[in-house]
Amino acid sequence: MTLGLSILSTVGYSQTSKDFKLITLDPGHFHAALVQKSMYPEVSPLVHVYAPTGADVNFHLDRINSYNNRKEQPTNWQEKVYTDSDYFQKMLAEKAGNIVVIAGNNRIKSDYLEKSVNAGFNVLADKPMIINGKDFEKLKKTFANATKKKVLLYDIMTERYEISTMLQKEFSMISAVFGKLEKGTLENPAVTKESVHHFYKYVSGSVLTRPSWFMDVNQQGEGIVDVTTHLVDLIQWECFPNQIIDYQKDIKINEAHHWTTDMTLSQFKTITKTQTFPDYLKKDVVNDTLLKVFSNGEINYQLKGVHAKASVIWAFKAPEGGGDTHYSIMRGTKANLIIRQGKEQNYKPTLYIEPIINSQQYENELMQSLKLIQAKFQGIALKKNAKGWEVEIPEKYKEGHEAHFGRVTEKYFEYLKKGKLPSWEVPNMIAKYYTTTQALKMAQKGKKQHGK
Repeated sequence: MTLGLSILSTVGYSQTSKDFKLITLDPGHFHAALVQKSMYPEVSPLVHVYAPTGADVNFHLDRINSYNNRKEQPTNWQEKVYTDSDYFQKMLAEKAGNIVVIAGNNRIKSDYLEKSVNAGFNVLADKPMIINGKDFEKLKKTFANATKKKVLLYDIMTERYEISTMLQKEFSMISAVFGKLEKGTLENPAVTKESVHHFYKYVSGSVLTRPSWFMDVNQQGEGIVDVTTHLVDLIQWECFPNQIIDYQKDIKINEAHHWTTDMTLSQFKTITKTQTFPDYLKKDVVNDTLLKVFSNGEINYQLKGVHAKASVIWAFKAPEGGGDTHYSIMRGTKANLIIRQGKEQNYKPTLYIEPIINSQQYENELMQSLKLIQAKFQGIALKKNAKGWEVEIPEKYKEGHEAHFGRVTEKYFEYLKKGKLPSWEVPNMIAKYYTTTQALKMAQKGKKQHGK
């Protein structure tokens, strides 16, 4: 079944219409499909899928099929599927494309990354790349090998494309508005990012069926090394834009905690479409009916001397009208930049500018600075409130989480065409995974297990 499609070098080739050929490896997470929610002009519609037989690959193909058959802007992906037990070896040998998309079971992801890079593939990987400290050195080595092989290894950081976060970063870079970033303290960090997620959710219009292993921390990873990856990434990206972070010098973990979310067997059945807890989850089950998942975590740390806090909470289902939510504050010497996404905001992320001293001079400088923002983001406005201003964002910028996967993928293609990532991306990915995996070690030693 060798298809004879050669791997293209990412350096020094002339761009043609279909230079990029995707391979999907063992797609156990719905993020693998979201990369293909849109077509890309430089990408071949033929995608090779290598995966073990089972529900995971079937759900993936169903999602791709739904994109191909939707009424508005249908895609035309052609999926060529190989599901024998030697699927991974077959992928490495056939070299049927030049970009491997990896989004699935995190227990084996570091091995997938290492061997795919060593075989000369570019890799676009869902987060987290690793879920424990023992794989950290392997990840560092994989990045080093990617440089040697002249291929690009990159993780999918969708939250950088959320408009309220983008604007929080932009305003923080204007000293007349924000001043300088505070250093903060352990009790009152300069930067806080909190994320609330839900096991029961809608994706592409349908209730998401999650694989049973998603609730196993040995396969999906604890919350402190999973979703927290996004939060740690944003803290680095916003506080120290375009700067290299040295994990050995610039990071100090002060405290880390983790605790469980309780899930009944009935709830488990609802989201997995399976009737019983599998054997590998029995270690986390109480009285045969209640599953305790270590999906929640909090990291308090210092980044280049700045105190930061990242925390993630998982509930089973969102309140009516709600969904996953995000809270974020950056504290400056002149103002706080705060993203709220609660009931008052109709569960939509909303950015506020709250000055330390609300004077006429500050308002004048803010309005002058707004022109700099509007030059990049047309239509952005400010609405005064009791504490300062709400940033009014036109609907055209509010694409939603699923669309952000396309944005990341397009950015990755830009880097492939250039043949390199920005100089800060790889060291900062390493710093990010050092932060999350070290925090996990600390949380597990502390055994602070909150919850019910």
